[in-house]
Amino acid sequence: MAPQITILAIESSCDDTSAAVICDGFVLSNLIANQDVHKAYGGVVPELASRAHQANIVPVVDQALARAGKRADEVSAVAFTQGPGLLGSLLVGTSFAKGFALARNIPLIAVNHLQAHVMSHFAMEHGKENRIPQFPFLCLLVSGGHTQLIVIRDHLVMELIGNTIDDAAGEAFDKCAKVMGLPYPGGPVIDRLASVGNPDAFRFAKPRIQGLNFSFSGLKTSFLYFLRDRVAEDPGFIGKNLNDLAASLQRTIIEILIGKLVRASRETGIREIGIAGGVSANGGLRRAATREAEKRGWNLFLPEFRYTTDNAAMIGITGYYKYLRAEFTDHSVIPVARIDT
Repeated sequence: MAPQITILAIESSCDDTSAAVICDGFVLSNLIANQDVHKAYGGVVPELASRAHQANIVPVVDQALARAGKRADEVSAVAFTQGPGLLGSLLVGTSFAKGFALARNIPLIAVNHLQAHVMSHFAMEHGKENRIPQFPFLCLLVSGGHTQLIVIRDHLVMELIGNTIDDAAGEAFDKCAKVMGLPYPGGPVIDRLASVGNPDAFRFAKPRIQGLNFSFSGLKTSFLYFLRDRVAEDPGFIGKNLNDLAASLQRTIIEILIGKLVRASRETGIREIGIAGGVSANGGLRRAATREAEKRGWNLFLPEFRYTTDNAAMIGITGYYKYLRAEFTDHSVIPVARIDT
């Protein structure tokens, strides 16, 4: 019987400190420590984030190992997020991973955070029916900092076919939410308000971008100018129309995303479709994708909510497949703020 491959995974790209244990491709634990301190500032403060990671990482790793029923000396390798992300935050996770691997003389695995979001579709759990996409599949990756269309030809072979040329979809949600006076992060708040609003109440400009690329800066500007003009006429406009504004904005963003996804599926001929990243938790997007899948005969994969946000399980799953290919890194590796898919 082959020995078990146990991966300890560390994710610290932004403001969540996460650790997970993956054994032979199955998630045994996935712990996340959130940082509520940023809400008061309307966004993530890098210095505060890195300090909180330093305080959280040891207890989170200890809990992840304990919940998985694994000892430190049973870990086969350490996988960590190399980037993209906030350098100070990444440095904490990278340094911890290096120290853990060095102390136990085990391999170190550097993981691309964006690839890991896509790989969340391969996270399996014992005692559950695990649906896994077949290759090739097409993935719409939507998060606060990235909006991409990717063809996945194998676990670690990915081809970027569409990208945002400016703001990402998640940025559009958060920045427009801030203009309306909503708390950070704004995306989930807009999703909640939109569920009881009229998506046909208002219309906002959609960018006309050739090919499979995205743009959301024009929509953000259109929304800002629309509110400026309406508030000049009626100072209470936002409060009176909050639900309808949220629903109309969300509909516009979703139409842009789904429109490009449909085009990518048509051009590639791929009907195995996945959605990943923080914005994949958006209820409106999930419903729209489900309707489109039924209409077009797609085999649709939507990650469970705990795998949509930044989490170490997706880092560990990616690390597991890199371990199988002996794709290790040495201790000279450094975190990087920007990295391609």
